[in-house]
Amino acid sequence: MKRIVGVHGIGQSRTSKEQLTRDWSGALDRGLGAAGAPTLPPGTLELPHWTRLLARPGKHLGPDDDPFDSEVPLGDGEADFVTRALEDVVPREDLDRIGESESQTLGPPQLWPARLTRLVMAYDLRFPRGGGRLFVSAMREVRFYLYEPGLAARVRALVAEAFDADTAVVVGHSLGSVIAYDLLRREEIAPDRASGVRTLLTCGSPLAVPSVRRGLGIADGEPMGLPAGTGWVNVFDPGDVVTGGGGLGGLGPWITDERVNNGIGDPHSAARYLQSGPVARVIADGCR
Repeated sequence: MKRIVGVHGIGQSRTSKEQLTRDWSGALDRGLGAAGAPTLPPGTLELPHWTRLLARPGKHLGPDDDPFDSEVPLGDGEADFVTRALEDVVPREDLDRIGESESQTLGPPQLWPARLTRLVMAYDLRFPRGGGRLFVSAMREVRFYLYEPGLAARVRALVAEAFDADTAVVVGHSLGSVIAYDLLRREEIAPDRASGVRTLLTCGSPLAVPSVRRGLGIADGEPMGLPAGTGWVNVFDPGDVVTGGGGLGGLGPWITDERVNNGIGDPHSAARYLQSGPVARVIADGCR
């Protein structure tokens, strides 16, 4: 039986591997059913719960607090990274629409520098209903993976354990797409466990943001490669706050972009991506 390894994204600290597996399997089955394909046999999806490794000691947060929430003060290096990431995705004309004086008075200047506040406000012009804050929260968690090499190595090691010789498709959502790509390109999976992998499927990937790629050591304009024989399909929604609305197709001829419409409620939703037609086609083909 062909198997799937899923790599979940941000904001999963309050759930469990069992719940995530049920949620992902249900979404994949809905998409497969809509496409007229067989649903997944039990045990097809392996979904390691890596979020528990993101505990940030010394912050004195309560059990219900999110250390990456936009209301938690930015730590060392976070403001610079988030600012650069926003500069990557905010059009100059949107930034010009936000006056310097406004950026000093609106938003949370007690937590964010004025430059960052202005960029968040400009991002909100394209992604209303708090898109800037959501982007800040997402990029903080992405940065924690990119710039904590010991942590990143532990996350990759945990995910690598989920592979076996029957693993054919790797699905990464949000930050999980960064982890999945990083793991495959480093070839850190034991050869006997990676031998069957034929497709990387990314959804809502922040790899569309140049600052994220730079954090992986990939220079602007440098193609993003994978081991020989591994295809790459990237599914994106232009309304997805975390990706800046962009895909990955321009980063290498071997990357196929598939555009979807996840609706206005939560375009970044893992469930909405996983039940989409492009994802169903990849899963159906990969698990034959």
